[in-house]
Amino acid sequence: MASPGTGKVVYEHEGVFIHSSYGKDDAQDSLISGTLRVIEKDADVIVDWRRLEETLDSSNILCAVKDSSSVVEWTPTPTVGSVHGTSHQNSYEAEWDMVNTVSFKKKQFSNGGVQSPLNMQSKWSFLFSLTDLKSIKQNKAGMGWSYFVFCLKDDVVLPALHFHQGGSELLLECLEKYVVLCESEQDGRVLLVNNQNKSLSQSFENLLEEPTYNLLQKLKKDPYTATMVGFSKVTNYLYDTLRGTDPSTHRRPPQEMADFLGDAIPDLKINQQEESGFEVITRIDVGTRPEVHRRDPVSTSEWDSYMDPEGRITNVDHLKNIIFKGGLCHALRKEAWKFLLGYFPWDSTREERANIQKRKTDEYFRMKLQWKSVSEEQEKRNSRLRDYRSLIEKDVNRTDRTNKFYEGQDNPGLILLHDILMTYCMYDFDLGYVQGMSDLLSPVLYVMENEVDAFWCFVSYMDQMHQNFEEQMQGMKTQLVQLSTLLRLLDSGFCSYLESQDSGYLYFCFRWLLIRFKREFSFQDILRVWEVMWTGLPCQNFHLLICCAILESEKQQIMDQNYGFNEILKHINELSMKLDVNDVLSKAEAISLQMMKCKDLPPAVCDVLGLKSNTTPFGELCDESLLRKHHQSSSPQHISVPTPSANGTKSQTLPVSVHTPTSA
Repeated sequence: MASPGTGKVVYEHEGVFIHSSYGKDDAQDSLISGTLRVIEKDADVIVDWRRLEETLDSSNILCAVKDSSSVVEWTPTPTVGSVHGTSHQNSYEAEWDMVNTVSFKKKQFSNGGVQSPLNMQSKWSFLFSLTDLKSIKQNKAGMGWSYFVFCLKDDVVLPALHFHQGGSELLLECLEKYVVLCESEQDGRVLLVNNQNKSLSQSFENLLEEPTYNLLQKLKKDPYTATMVGFSKVTNYLYDTLRGTDPSTHRRPPQEMADFLGDAIPDLKINQQEESGFEVITRIDVGTRPEVHRRDPVSTSEWDSYMDPEGRITNVDHLKNIIFKGGLCHALRKEAWKFLLGYFPWDSTREERANIQKRKTDEYFRMKLQWKSVSEEQEKRNSRLRDYRSLIEKDVNRTDRTNKFYEGQDNPGLILLHDILMTYCMYDFDLGYVQGMSDLLSPVLYVMENEVDAFWCFVSYMDQMHQNFEEQMQGMKTQLVQLSTLLRLLDSGFCSYLESQDSGYLYFCFRWLLIRFKREFSFQDILRVWEVMWTGLPCQNFHLLICCAILESEKQQIMDQNYGFNEILKHINELSMKLDVNDVLSKAEAISLQMMKCKDLPPAVCDVLGLKSNTTPFGELCDESLLRKHHQSSSPQHISVPTPSANGTKSQTLPVSVHTPTSA
């Protein structure tokens, strides 16, 4: 599945020999020296043995390919790569990807013989995925060198590996981090791979019974992979692994599961019980929830009416208000998103924007040249760049491929997606590329249809999302705690129910927050959701109110059906592409108005929303009568609107001047 050059080597030992004539009385034993490695690559683990003289030549690796009868056979690696022209990538990786879920079978010859997977012109090197390992046979204790014989599924037996320089025990210790090995009852020398709790999806196939390695390690190392593929496929595995097979352990304390998953993000604390240092939000009457209505998207003529003769945007706050209420027509997005994301200043003229674009174009291509000019020899000595490239190529090939902008082979959109992400690695090499970032870039590139503009808009968006992808996941810690604070105020009963079902940590919202609902709404709807959020209205952290709105809509079914841990994860995961964007945004806005009108709003909630208790409700600003005055009055009006401060922790009240825009 993965090449050693692009994965993390977790075990490496030289002096591992194959005795080519071992066991044949009439043949002289020939020793073939090699290096054995165990490589951790994304969600897969590869065992790789190569002849000493072949360690630098991937063409000698035997890989599994499909023949016309759909039977897997071993074949020398093709000399030409087959993955979208990525010639630098080891060619056998793509072939392995093709068959990672297909069992290995012996190839039958027409005369009834069996082809050995290694009987091919003395090409002894091999590799296999740990998910295809069936058993390991060991030598008898005290009988010469230690050796292992790997038996794969469907009884493909690899040649014995002899450890002339020790290291066999360390190999077993390494493998036991990923698979459970137990002695065979028939033969004590045979270690069987226990597949009883085998993962139900590729992304979770290495979550084993060993708690120090399994879920916590995967979530810490790669929260994207651990949440993107779909909780619905792994919930039974996850829950059964944690609670074990003993029926007496099936009734668990409500907080135990929350504590376990909460530990996946260090320092995450969900207030399931009263703890020191936390404000306990008692039941507060937040008042009645107002009815809100969405308006039509802002049209090109409306947008033009806010622009003066030199191209400056006037009445920015008012324009943001109507964008918040209805979004933008698609024809406007290419221009308006540059303002919403901060690529262009709102008060810039057309000439100033042209100069910005020229300067940013030069800067972009200087950074792009940095990675474009890296030779293969240089890249061999830059493991981080190799890892970034490998992840990007893998993600690009599976990002929004049903969208016409990205569908098909050798699509220009895919090339731009790849190049922009690689250039971002040069822009922010410390962060580099983390899985999930392609989901954030894809809609931006789709709208911009321009490499440079898409890059700088993506940079601005990543400035907002940066903490979500940092190694310590500080952004995710903060958001999950903040969401718990809001939900407890809105519906403490629902929070109590979730806690009773081991779900009070709200971890099922992780995907929503990580990539801002990208997988929850249709492609066109996510454009609307994002541009509404980018206005910064009606309060700080509006996306958390969107979470609350979705959960409130699903609350009744979850509680009426008495959903438990598994069912809640499955149900939330299956909401993907089924959400009504206008209904969700209307409900989230109504929740914000309801909270802003509450006189007894707890300080913790005020901090999350960036509000002061005496601010004028946003609803007064968005009143349709006020919006009509934009075209009727030339005198400025001063209206208090809650806006987050620069440090994101307090709020301020700013005057909003509403003028009649100058006619173009």
